[in-house]
Amino acid sequence: MSHNQLDQKSQAWSALFSEPMSDLVKRYTSSVFFDKRLWRADVQGSLAHAAMLAAQGIIAQEDHAAIERGLAQIAQEIEAGEFEWKLDLEDVHLNIEARLTQLVGDAGKRLHTGRSRNDQVATDVRLWLRGEIDLIAVLLTDLQKALLEIAEKNVEVIMPGFTHLQVAQPVSFGHHMLAYVEMFSRDAERMADVRRRVNRLPLGAAALAGTSYPLDRELVARTLGMEGVCQNSLDAVSDRDFAIEFTAAAALAMVHISRFSEELILWMSQNFGFIELADRFTTGSSIMPQKKNPDVPELARGKTGRVVGHLMGLITLMKGQPLAYNKDNQEDKEPLFDTVDTLKDTLRIFAEMVGGITVMPQAMERAALRGYATATDLADYLVKKGLPFRDAHETVAHAVKTATQLQMDLAQLPLVELKRFNAAIEPDVYEVLSLRGSVNARDVLGGTAPRQVLAQIARHRTRLA
Repeated sequence: MSHNQLDQKSQAWSALFSEPMSDLVKRYTSSVFFDKRLWRADVQGSLAHAAMLAAQGIIAQEDHAAIERGLAQIAQEIEAGEFEWKLDLEDVHLNIEARLTQLVGDAGKRLHTGRSRNDQVATDVRLWLRGEIDLIAVLLTDLQKALLEIAEKNVEVIMPGFTHLQVAQPVSFGHHMLAYVEMFSRDAERMADVRRRVNRLPLGAAALAGTSYPLDRELVARTLGMEGVCQNSLDAVSDRDFAIEFTAAAALAMVHISRFSEELILWMSQNFGFIELADRFTTGSSIMPQKKNPDVPELARGKTGRVVGHLMGLITLMKGQPLAYNKDNQEDKEPLFDTVDTLKDTLRIFAEMVGGITVMPQAMERAALRGYATATDLADYLVKKGLPFRDAHETVAHAVKTATQLQMDLAQLPLVELKRFNAAIEPDVYEVLSLRGSVNARDVLGGTAPRQVLAQIARHRTRLA
């Protein structure tokens, strides 16, 4: 069938049908205007497939050369914006195949030997997603490095650590930033793990049962840099668990960004005043001239719901499908594409935004002093004097109650007042009750003492080098 005939009849399988597809159905079933972003992967997969067909003697070397020449021209046309994408040709795969046949004739028709669009699209999505995961890995590294920079500059800055959003114990602001470095490092680990399962070759599974042609699927996998071959043809064409798994990892990364966003939003509010964001990441109000709104963190918090929604959509898409391929799977692309775009854009802007954070140490310290953040240190002090911890806990509770009534911090209570709670309390208690003394005392692996924070920063820098 010529290219013109293919255009005229609209479908590659049209000889079986007695009437053309309705325009409404064409629009409903077409995917070309969103799946055309797969074109590089489609060309890459086709080149590897054609090379294998030639190596196996399934197509002639002249046909292989013509296919390579035609695909190179198609790539140039697409990059130059000169390629005509046609709704009638339904998807990226048929558009490229039709143009190839127009350019090189019968050789173009031979390219599809031994494959189906079912294994072709599964391969294209995996190749495309593999490349996106590699880009996301770089962006996760950039964000971690940005967090390390601000952590290193603020190791000695003390802020209140919170539980239940109540002041709990003082921590280094650098230590707080490193908590997010840990989260994003696990996100990177998850992405690397997902990549291994994404990077397996479905091509050669054909429509669902394999093919009678003597394909060398391992050769294609090696050519494409894939780590293995999908071992069951039914599974190869029909499951999208790799896309679901990626979206789950992306959703977790967005959840970490959303938690960070929530803190930035709180810290920037006048009630906290812990930080300022650079003006370029904020907006004003149309009627309140004093406002400086943290729109970027707020929007990232909102976009997290969008990505989590895509995860739920993909799981639901898959849950009721019998083997093997079903047209339902066309619906995997838009949520997957949007998840990738949302995560990449968010990581990119957050890495830049973190570099523009201004820290307000005095506001942080004032907040830590308001919440009796060193109460646990007083309890630990009494334990070291021989008091059982539960008794020490009760004693300190009474001390905090008294300090609250007097509107003082524990460190401001006179020694004579402290001794009323336990006679073993000595003048050295004031070093324990200071914010810096509390932070320095937590000199244990993973703790907030500056020495430990600096050691963790060094560890992360080595890991990310």
